Amino acid sequence: MIPGRLSMPENPLGLSWHDSAWIPMLNPSNIMDYFSERSNPFYDRTCNNEIVKMQRLNPDQLTNMTGLEYILLHVQEPILYVIRKQHRHSPTQATPLADYYIIAGVVYQAPDLASVVNSRLLSAVHHIQSAFEEASSCSRYHPSKGYSWDFKNGKTATAQKETPVREEPSTLFQRQRVDMLLGELTRKYPIPIPKPIQTVIEPSIQIKQESQSEKKDMKPPPERKPRLN
Repeated sequence: MIPGRLSMPENPLGLSWHDSAWIPMLNPSNIMDYFSERSNPFYDRTCNNEIVKMQRLNPDQLTNMTGLEYILLHVQEPILYVIRKQHRHSPTQATPLADYYIIAGVVYQAPDLASVVNSRLLSAVHHIQSAFEEASSCSRYHPSKGYSWDFKNGKTATAQKETPVREEPSTLFQRQRVDMLLGELTRKYPIPIPKPIQTVIEPSIQIKQESQSEKKDMKPPPERKPRLN
């Protein structure tokens, strides 16, 4: 690996980079400085832009140099900037190598034609394979009747295969966490214990009990004897 060159992944199309400190103040005059940050994996520090920057030369001197360079290709303020990576052979001849687009401060590499065609072909093959499998699930064969189609049962079988497995509503960790929070809340805010209800004796019942006791204590009047003449 060339010294000073950042290691790139095998497929840079799935990579993005941004620096939050720069995003609010991006403009056409500082977008190249933003792209040339050390942490940007898309920037090759062996390019001519780095030489011009270190020697504090005018950026127009890039046209008089040969080798790898980056140029600002397109600007659509305030959100879109396109930067091209190219190899310069002469002041009037350069070979494009890659394009990078910056949207809202996030840098992406634009896909090349081969990657676009490959992605479209894979997507088409996937859909054709899915259609073939669905059609095959509806075909039936009988020794006396030959081949036939049963779309009703075939669709039902396909739908049963594609039925997603229902996930558990909550995991063990979630249940334990909820129980712990409920226990802490219960200790912090205890439930008030209700006071016992005192039974009140109705006055009518007491009166009845007193009347019954009085009846028991009362003696019957003495019997009157008849007077003899």
